[in-house]
Parts: sequence; C-alpha cells; structure tokens
Amino acid sequence: MTLTAKDVAEIMRVLEESTFDSLSLEMDGVKLNLQRGSPASPRGAVHQAPPQATIAGEANPTLPGAESGLLEVPSPLLGIFHRAPKPGAPPFVVVGSRVEEQTVIGIIEVMKLMNPVQAEVKGEVVEILIESGAAVEYGQILMRVRSEA
Repeated sequence: MTLTAKDVAEIMRVLEESTFDSLSLEMDGVKLNLQRGSPASPRGAVHQAPPQATIAGEANPTLPGAESGLLEVPSPLLGIFHRAPKPGAPPFVVVGSRVEEQTVIGIIEVMKLMNPVQAEVKGEVVEILIESGAAVEYGQILMRVRSEA
C-alpha cells in the first residue's frame, strides 16, 4: 500500500483537528513526518506556519520570508496548481489584480478532481510564487497580497 496525495492531505487534516503536535509514519519505505505549526491565525492575518509534511527523498521547497505587511495565501491542498480555468485561458489573477476573500485565484488538481482556491484575504496581488502546472504542498505559499487597510 502506498500513500497518495489524497491520503497525505487527509492525514494532515486529521492532525490539524487533533490535539497532537506531530506525527511520524512509515509505510513501504516512505517516511512521512508531520509537525503542527503555530496556532491558527485569524482570517486575513499574515499566515503562520501550517503543519508541514516532509516525505523522505523529496524536496521540501522553502520560500524567503514575506515583506512586512504582506499577507500570504497558502495552498489548502497538496496537488497540481493551475492559474487558469483551462489551458490557453487567461489566469484567474495576475500581479496587480485586486482580490476579495471569495476571489478564486487558481485551481488545485488532486487525483483528477479540480478544487477552486479562494484568496481568503482582501487586497492587491503583489507576487505570484507558483507557476501554472507546478506541484504544490499543503501550506506552501502561492502568492502574496498587500492588504487594503
């Protein structure tokens, strides 16, 4: 039995809802280490570290810290990030776009299911960190938004 992206996402969801701070799992030579980040931040605040997954043998990308005052939009799922609704279509948002909490900023494909991703913050997109078609991890920062204060 091997772990799928859906399995890892479900394990991360369970950890997030539990009282445990970390989880280590080894199956068929694959090691999965999960660690809860700091407590959940209120919606619209600068994103705090979510539970992070490290799978042995795979790179765990790290991004430089955000400029002060910018809000980070994290990936809610593990999967393939698409910036547009279909190939050849214009992207949902570009640098300079204004977003609201419900604005769809992309789609994450998990096992052929398309999951819309909402900004969950209000402001102007100042940086897009993930290219269309790239694999993303749960909690990986997709873009940064300058808050409208």
